[in-house]
Amino acid sequence: MLKIAIVGNIASGKTTVEKIIEEKGFKVYDTDKIAHKILETNKEVIKEFGTNDRKELAKIVFSNPNKLKNLESIIHPLVKEELLRIFKNNIDIIFVSVPQLFEAGLESLFDKIIYITANENIRKDRLIKRNSFTPEEAQRRINSQKEDNKKEKADFVIENNSTMEELKHSIVNILNNLI
Repeated sequence: MLKIAIVGNIASGKTTVEKIIEEKGFKVYDTDKIAHKILETNKEVIKEFGTNDRKELAKIVFSNPNKLKNLESIIHPLVKEELLRIFKNNIDIIFVSVPQLFEAGLESLFDKIIYITANENIRKDRLIKRNSFTPEEAQRRINSQKEDNKKEKADFVIENNSTMEELKHSIVNILNNLI
């Protein structure tokens, strides 16, 4: 089994990349969706933060880096457990979108890493349009994620600052290199 992580900071284009890879016939899992499912029933999160509502948690953790780290310390190990269960499936090539790959220390679980990046102003505009964030909210979300040499840690880097056609071309090139 070849395990490939799709990584990128918020609004870099991971979801679009996932869809393109799925259109090419591959299975893509999303750790954000896994984490959301965990949040629905996790008693530790409710005890610690008084809620498991994602919008309420976002208000709490994106304004306080220590609380964000605390939430991640609860969620990341549970996401890892679920990934290990998924990896027991008999799939030749598996893609997993893992926005917090390096922050969660999960990179050793994967054979290859695809890093999606986009200029900060493009990401900010995407967040404002997609999530109806104010410019300040968008910037807080962007600031909560560090670049930390992620490009250098990746096997493939996609600069998602251009057209959909260029993005598709980049992905096809990567898939051809992997297969």
